Amino acid sequence: MSSSSTLILSKVSSYIAFSKFRLASLVVFSAVITFIVASEGDYTGAQICWLTLGGFLVTAASNGYNQVIEKDLDKLMERTKSRPLPLNKMSVTEGLSLATIMGLGGVYVLWSKFNLLTGLLGLLALVLYALVYTPLKRKTPFAVFVGAFPGAMPTLIGWVAYADEINIFGLTVFAVQFMWQFPHFWAIAWRLHDDYTKAGFKMLPSAGGRDKASAFQILLYALFLIPVSLLPAVFMMSGMFYSIVAIVAGVLFAYQAYTLFKKLDVASATKLMFGSFLYLPIVQIALLIDYYIK
Repeated sequence: MSSSSTLILSKVSSYIAFSKFRLASLVVFSAVITFIVASEGDYTGAQICWLTLGGFLVTAASNGYNQVIEKDLDKLMERTKSRPLPLNKMSVTEGLSLATIMGLGGVYVLWSKFNLLTGLLGLLALVLYALVYTPLKRKTPFAVFVGAFPGAMPTLIGWVAYADEINIFGLTVFAVQFMWQFPHFWAIAWRLHDDYTKAGFKMLPSAGGRDKASAFQILLYALFLIPVSLLPAVFMMSGMFYSIVAIVAGVLFAYQAYTLFKKLDVASATKLMFGSFLYLPIVQIALLIDYYIK
């Protein structure tokens, strides 16, 4: 392989890592699912592609700005020290330029291909994540609450992209993903607490870190997620199938949180983290299936 080809592949690899490609793709999944549900089947393949592109660019830009801001902090943590900026595979100027291009491009796509409100929600998610949540992580555990808003925004973006308004139905799917953020974030924070401490991040809800108080709050939010997940049924967006799946998934998820509360160990937090990765797509796919079988 020639040196130029190697350089190109290295640069592409750096850009993929900079965008957090897999994470951005999972985030876009929520937007697409809610868009399809909102449209009640009245959508085109082109719309799905534009929503995927716009959502991906906004999310990738948020991840990029985060890495630019935390470049020196990423060097301190095992989990992040191999990112492009800490390894000097990408300059701060290059990263800032790339994130800005992706952010503007994503907002423009959401606005021009759907509506102004969708573009504004994409911009709001980007600003909240990069300029509020990111610096707040070193100041207070309240950052997780702030981060839950951009984290849940894809569902609202997907809904508004079709409905062109924020209504109670869009807010219900937003509420489910918003509440899910807390046990999800805190399971990760428990698992990576030592690494986060090196960078001064205050991610667990209790000042004591991996203690009973933190575990209790994780369990509490996991339990709250069960009734919140039933809001689509309450507002007649879904039927029995979704409700059963949401209750079963919620109970299993809460049981994992209870196990962490009992054991207070990293292994239980890891299981809860992977449980959170499964919970959200399962519930969202159930909502989509319910629409087709109603």
